[in-house]
Amino acid sequence: MASPRVAIIADWIYGGGAEKVVLELHYMYPDAPIYTSYCSPEWRQKLNNTVVTGYLQWWPFAKARKFLPLLRQHWFKHLRLKEYDVVISCTGNGEAKFVRTRKDAKHISYCFTPPHFYWQKYEQYIANPGMGALNGLARLGLKLLVKPLRGRDYRAAQLVDEFISISHHIKADIKTCYGRDSIVIFPPVDAQKFDGTHHKQPKQTQFITWGRHVPYKRFDLVIAACNELQLPLTVVGTGPETAALKAMAGPTVTFTGFASDQTLAKLAAQSSAFVFAGQEDFGIAPVEAMALGLPVVAYSSGGALDYVTPGKTGEFFETQTVAAIRDALKSFKPKSYQTKNLRAEVEKFSVGNFHKNLRTQIDRIMS
Repeated sequence: MASPRVAIIADWIYGGGAEKVVLELHYMYPDAPIYTSYCSPEWRQKLNNTVVTGYLQWWPFAKARKFLPLLRQHWFKHLRLKEYDVVISCTGNGEAKFVRTRKDAKHISYCFTPPHFYWQKYEQYIANPGMGALNGLARLGLKLLVKPLRGRDYRAAQLVDEFISISHHIKADIKTCYGRDSIVIFPPVDAQKFDGTHHKQPKQTQFITWGRHVPYKRFDLVIAACNELQLPLTVVGTGPETAALKAMAGPTVTFTGFASDQTLAKLAAQSSAFVFAGQEDFGIAPVEAMALGLPVVAYSSGGALDYVTPGKTGEFFETQTVAAIRDALKSFKPKSYQTKNLRAEVEKFSVGNFHKNLRTQIDRIMS
């Protein structure tokens, strides 16, 4: 089929790594409509007003969208998509994979993760739902709904024609949760905006980390390790955990708040390595750090296994503990890493490679 009619489906669109994938799909298929449960005005404009939403976009549903998985399942399931030959769902913690296609069409699911809150990280969400004053309500709702949510999600996954996963970590999760095979196509990282070709290691070893300050990223462990070693650490970003992180930080830890790309590049130029303590489905920040010329000290799990190579692009620590991070930072030798190796690794995750690899798979599936 020379020109298949394509539709793009997204859980929701209001900012983040998943939205960048949707944007690149829009560039690949500019005439394809984008169906989603909610879209911010900013992203409607970015996507050239190709976005289609429904009642979930409006009050009161928009305000309560974190509590509406069953309504989202129903909305996606009843979309009218029979005119499309290829439906590409971009889905993670939402329900975009619930769409139905005609029998001779193909549904390709680009999967960021099976939903964390009722699959792999259910216990973590029960312990800390991350909704502040609404934690009690969220915890009760999750306990009551976890079995039907898992069951419906599993059945929806069986109707997908082809799964594409963002990392080998997610490939394994898709197999575990859904019993489905998938191919890995790394998400696009706009690393071209950073150029660490001429990065030089500072005389004094100092570390940097950045991202949204939320519990699962474990900034607390990195700060505690640097407190013990009295090592300089720069913490970039903001989030609900910022106040608590500042309260535990020692005199060698500096917080910068939000940083533009230009500021981030300057901060990276003054740093020796990026520290990555969370378990991410992929993790864009470490790849950006490598583009800036920084080796990565990472927890040996998740997406980091796809881009951190010991002795070449960084080093691993084996457990998410202060002691493990402390030992890794103490023995780390920043000057043993070559910028050319870091840049070569980053190229694997380029926007161009994403377009090429995804188009190849879509052509294969349609043929």
